[in-house]
Amino acid sequence: MPESPRLVDLVHDRIGALVDEQESALVAIAPELGELSRSARRLLAGGKRFRALFCYWGWAAVARLGDERDPLAATDPEGLDAVVSVASALELFHAAALVHDDIMDNSDLRRGRPSAHRGFEALHDERGWAGSPGDFGESTALLLGDLLLAWADELFERGTAGRPGAAAARAEFARMRTEVTAGQYLDILAEATWRGNDAQAELRAAHRVVVYKSAKYSIEAPLAIGAQLAGASLPQLAALRDYGLPLGVAFQLRDDLLGVFGDEARTGKPVGDDLREGKRTVLVALTRQRLPATSLRIFDELLGDRGLDDEQIAMLQRTIVESGAVEQVEGLIARDVAAARAALADAPLAPSARAELAGLAATVTERAA
Repeated sequence: MPESPRLVDLVHDRIGALVDEQESALVAIAPELGELSRSARRLLAGGKRFRALFCYWGWAAVARLGDERDPLAATDPEGLDAVVSVASALELFHAAALVHDDIMDNSDLRRGRPSAHRGFEALHDERGWAGSPGDFGESTALLLGDLLLAWADELFERGTAGRPGAAAARAEFARMRTEVTAGQYLDILAEATWRGNDAQAELRAAHRVVVYKSAKYSIEAPLAIGAQLAGASLPQLAALRDYGLPLGVAFQLRDDLLGVFGDEARTGKPVGDDLREGKRTVLVALTRQRLPATSLRIFDELLGDRGLDDEQIAMLQRTIVESGAVEQVEGLIARDVAAARAALADAPLAPSARAELAGLAATVTERAA
């Protein structure tokens, strides 16, 4: 499937051009502000660009432009330019969410490098500046996240200006921003209130976080935004949502497994990091449902302990596997991927897009990082 790498290149170049432009504006204010643009550039250089890809294929599914074997050979270059800007804006929004998420989770690493707040903390320490390095790091990273949000909005507006589907695409973007912020709060709330929930309530809370913190904004919303930009009909939007939501849930369930069992060399985060952070995931909720009282007490005592050593992480991993929760989550992933693919079967979408989306269903749920 040659189209996706080409799209990734277009998005990479669009993001790079925007950062160049914004860096010039920042250093014109004060040279010291170059630290913000340099940090943004490092953060935006990585990632799989899944949100950009889903935005593009949502657009291509409706636009039916060019040769069906190569939708990037578009007969509407202005439309292609618009969707590249909008897809790039989604990547900027994602980067902002990661910066803020790492602060809330107190994460040290992101994609194998120090998280933004840890990078600014190290800068403060190296320069010997006054005050607390930790406070400086968190405050500066918050500002970086806010700056990325502003840049995302600006690029989105540039991309949609004058396009027939602009208003509908902006409405989807606004809804997505509200939903992911709500999902972040629900995530924090679940970590604070789980002791008062019974097993079923805990599982419902964990699934709600999956839907609003990740599934919608990772896949469903980018698809809908791209489709709206192309002037999607209600049946086309419904088909893309029926594909995107279950696939988004499966995507996050895979992410939850990687957060517990992933290889640090591939994920860029320490093994078992979600266990140290005490993430109240579907995987954890299913594990807790299956454990006898004594094992459950030990599990609860260890989960969320920042000082967990490798042996304790391995013990928690064994407990999760032996409970049968991993097998159950794998079953949920398979079920949701099947539902997503079934939604494409007779969907009123471009054939090339249906084929690509079917392939992406495997890509995002069978990954090891």
